[in-house]
Amino acid sequence: MTVRRDFKEPARPRPDLVIGREELFAGAREQLVGGGSVLVHGPAGIGKSTVLRALAAEYGEAVRTVLRCSATESESHLPFLALADLLGLVVDEVADGLPAPQRTALESALTGRGESTLQRDGLALRLAVLSTLRALAARGPVLIVADDLQWLDPASAELLGFAARRLGGTPVQMLCAVRTHTEPQGQEHDRYLRASPPDTLAVRVSPLAREQVAELLDHRGYTGLPRSTVRDIHRTSGGNPLFALELGRALAESTTPPSPGEPLPVPTSLRALVLNRLEALSTEARRTLLVASAGARPTLALLHAAGRENADAETAQAAALGLLVTERDAPGVRFAHPLISAALYAQAGAQERRAVHAALSSAASDPIERARHLALATTGADPRVAARLGEAAAVARDRGAPSVAAGLGLLAARHTPADAAPGPHARRLQAAEDALTAGETDFARDIAHEVLAHASEPAERVRAWMVVIDAAGHAMAEVDSVFPQALADAGDDPRLLTLVHYQLAWRALLVEGDFDRAREEGALAADLAARAGDRRNELLALAFQAQAETLMGHPDAPATIKRALKEPQDPRVACDHNGAGAVRFRWLIMSDQLTEARKTISALLREVRRRGMVEAEVHFLRGLAETELRAGHCGRALDLARDSLRLARDTGIGEAASAMLTSLAEAAGGEVDQALTLAREAVARAEEDGDVLYLSRALAALGHARLVAGDAAGTVGSLRRVRELEEGLGITDPARGRWQGDLAEALVRIGEPAEAQDVIDATRTRALRLGRESVLAVLDRAEALVRATRGETDAAERQLTSAQDRLAELGYGLEEARAAYALAGLRAGRPGPRSYDEAAAGRPGPRSYDEAARLFRRCRAMPWLRQVETATVTGFAQPPLATAALDTLAATERQVAALVMEGATNREIAARLFISVKTVEATLTRVYRKLGIRSRVDIVRLAAGHRSA
Repeated sequence: MTVRRDFKEPARPRPDLVIGREELFAGAREQLVGGGSVLVHGPAGIGKSTVLRALAAEYGEAVRTVLRCSATESESHLPFLALADLLGLVVDEVADGLPAPQRTALESALTGRGESTLQRDGLALRLAVLSTLRALAARGPVLIVADDLQWLDPASAELLGFAARRLGGTPVQMLCAVRTHTEPQGQEHDRYLRASPPDTLAVRVSPLAREQVAELLDHRGYTGLPRSTVRDIHRTSGGNPLFALELGRALAESTTPPSPGEPLPVPTSLRALVLNRLEALSTEARRTLLVASAGARPTLALLHAAGRENADAETAQAAALGLLVTERDAPGVRFAHPLISAALYAQAGAQERRAVHAALSSAASDPIERARHLALATTGADPRVAARLGEAAAVARDRGAPSVAAGLGLLAARHTPADAAPGPHARRLQAAEDALTAGETDFARDIAHEVLAHASEPAERVRAWMVVIDAAGHAMAEVDSVFPQALADAGDDPRLLTLVHYQLAWRALLVEGDFDRAREEGALAADLAARAGDRRNELLALAFQAQAETLMGHPDAPATIKRALKEPQDPRVACDHNGAGAVRFRWLIMSDQLTEARKTISALLREVRRRGMVEAEVHFLRGLAETELRAGHCGRALDLARDSLRLARDTGIGEAASAMLTSLAEAAGGEVDQALTLAREAVARAEEDGDVLYLSRALAALGHARLVAGDAAGTVGSLRRVRELEEGLGITDPARGRWQGDLAEALVRIGEPAEAQDVIDATRTRALRLGRESVLAVLDRAEALVRATRGETDAAERQLTSAQDRLAELGYGLEEARAAYALAGLRAGRPGPRSYDEAAAGRPGPRSYDEAARLFRRCRAMPWLRQVETATVTGFAQPPLATAALDTLAATERQVAALVMEGATNREIAARLFISVKTVEATLTRVYRKLGIRSRVDIVRLAAGHRSA
């Protein structure tokens, strides 16, 4: 249900709606007014819904859009019901702004019609919900009110949690209630908090005190009760408002109230109270309510279709007795409390319940609900029922509800005869794989172990072992004992051995960091798959082998890529981010074929967007950004990298890799401080994941960002660690990370030209063997700086000129500009930016850096252009402050301090560094604090003291 209003100040709550909840309500109100979200939790009947309604009525007046949903236990198996409640009335207003794959997935989920793209990419619907909420928030604040989260269907809960965790910075708040146990020390609500916005306040609704129970009873009209009776009600109800009210109602309606001292019914007697109220209904009316209690979303139409001809009159009678509630805008039949429905269903006998499910199996319109009712109406093995359940599981899978599919699959297994095909174990394994897709790894592992305990067929056992291995994720070392057993079960079957050796290839890479072993296992898996006629797994194994060979600099990489690209292709592999197309792109970009690399990655990106494959889109956006970065299109690269990072954060996929690439793009065309932050994040994520492959890439990005920031010593520290990691991994191709030139340049800056030359010589040998022309040109640029330190100025100038020309010919615009910058510094009298003393002895004229400035400007390489501007104005790229002070300043802070020392005004600094005046002011404030000074004059004095020292 959705409500729209103009903006208003929140009204004060009616105190009678929140008896005994004043302190709780005040805290929740403060949280909402401050822009946060609230999770109300407590046991059944404790008053969560009352608090929720009161808060929603108050705070709902202050937002533009209110989205509501309220689930019941009987609805929890049917996908997307809560999502339909939340978005059904508003999706049309924003659907046109959604990407086509997202729009198609969302419409399919809400209507139950059409074929969802989620089977190809389970993220499309998640992003569709996220985009819809963001679009609504762009029009004004949004409040999501969700009651009884514990009964939300898993698909809707997953989508709501996915969006909630990614709505930071948008005016979307959540006000939710969930049932938890009675123990105050219990942390059952924690898992709901993890699916809520980060700023969510958890508010526990505690039992009422005796005085509050008395006030509640009096407010509801149960007046005149003796104090001892009120005390008994409070004790028996445990302070639970619903139980207390039901006890009060029963006492008020009873003609023979209990005698003093006679115990009242304990809270478990609530079912008895419900059944006593049912006695006022006819047998047929009770039967109608039983059918409603068994339905997922009962409506009058469903009850009629299930054979309840007088459902209208019978539900009206139940509503008059308080068993049902009527909602003006809702066509459904809703019980006044889920406990009433549960009591009805539990009271019925097994035969009666099966008869109800049999009626609903033909009356329900949704295939999932029909199959579920058919299963619950049937006992024993039945191939027809199993087939229907299997079909329903496939529908749930297509709708992006793998957890629902897993449950239906297990039901199918229970109804599958032992000699059927597929058999019960096969259905359990499909359920386990659905559970893996849903992220329920423990559930999947348990199912797999159950199969392993009973299955004897090798194919089923190997498939189960693969589930166990996949459930381990990156922690493959924890399942080392599985591999020998899986190999034993696979025997000499090439199809089964393919699966095991493909996993062994990943183990060699992730656990051992052994590229040679990984390559061998990948090649073996490919050969086995070819023998078995398993083209799909052959292509995956070939792509893995080609990727390992490319990173190793192995000479067979081009031939393996050709084999992986050979027809016939499997469409499920062609666009996979681990497929042959992605490997070919990596080989092209490492071979300096930027134009062909751009064409390849652009085609892949277009195709995955057409298919709605969001996971692959994250990877290919990053690949295109890397290509543009190599070409010196820094602005375009930065935009693409930021898009990739945004999508990675939204989906939780590849965040370390996207942070790493975006750091490189920020260092080239954005903000150096941001580049440092992102690189450090990438390093931390890779270390936490134990991902040695991306750890080396992240450290290389950190080293590069430190170089651009002027921290040569920090650069050397990071890149020495990269060198050690890659030597241990067996990565020999210098085109993989292209960090060697940065390391050599930084070593020159810290006065270690001999080590720099060693780095250059070792890298040149490998680059010559592999034909990495751009790497060779960058090495020449670094070697020219080494020569300059030895006084070989003419030779250094010739080498820099040659390097610049070759990089220009190869299309590496940014590297070309860096060569021009180094050449300008050399011609001005030093290998790179000059020191203050050198500048004072003979400051270069403005024309010295004109060529470098032109090339950096063409690339939109803003951090580098700021260095050129600083060098042109001051004669040095770094401010001439004390070394200890320099270490405390970030790159932008150093540049601003240098210009202050030259007497530039804040407006002039802003113009020269392409930043705002406010940014200059904020930067100076940080400089003053870090250096322990108070004014611009102190900066000049500190610099002057350094010059005279």
